Amino acid sequence: MVAPSKPTPATVEDLRAVDDNDRLEIIGGTIVEKAIPSREHSFSEGRLGGILHGFNRRPGRRGPGGWWILPEIHVEYSTGEIYCHDVGGWRRERTPEGPTGWPVKLRPDWVCEIVSPKHERQDLVVKPRVLLAAEVPHYWVLHPEEKVLLVHRWTVDGYTVVLRATSGDRVRAEPFDALELDVAELFGDETDD
Repeated sequence: MVAPSKPTPATVEDLRAVDDNDRLEIIGGTIVEKAIPSREHSFSEGRLGGILHGFNRRPGRRGPGGWWILPEIHVEYSTGEIYCHDVGGWRRERTPEGPTGWPVKLRPDWVCEIVSPKHERQDLVVKPRVLLAAEVPHYWVLHPEEKVLLVHRWTVDGYTVVLRATSGDRVRAEPFDALELDVAELFGDETDD
């Protein structure tokens, strides 16, 4: 009796061969479509980009600077996984020219995933394992429905949650701790004070 062969894992070439691949990822060797973002997801992603705008430039120019921050960015990891991160960031001191190519092959210094219903397992279990192996220093998880921000820091023993915050909290969240963040703003709950 011959054992059934395992399917060949999908590759970047397989992903490139798909006409409309901007919402596709390779997770566990399989091409997977990202969840269609809810209004809450889209709002949080847009708001996060606006809040971190002062970091997305050279240092000293109207804000702390020092980063390349890109939304909906495809990154390929050494495992063959290709994730379309909701937002990813690279420190300019490490990447002076900025990340290039599709998918980007340079490991990010920070990643933020915004949890979509029925995709919690990917954002909370599957992706962090690959990011941990790749030594991505900072991993944020935004959960719009629960109005929660989790900030993870890479350590050799695994990711450590260094901050848990919710709407109503004002925090300094690494690696962007030069800015005090009103967590409510991420979810559209800000007040007029």
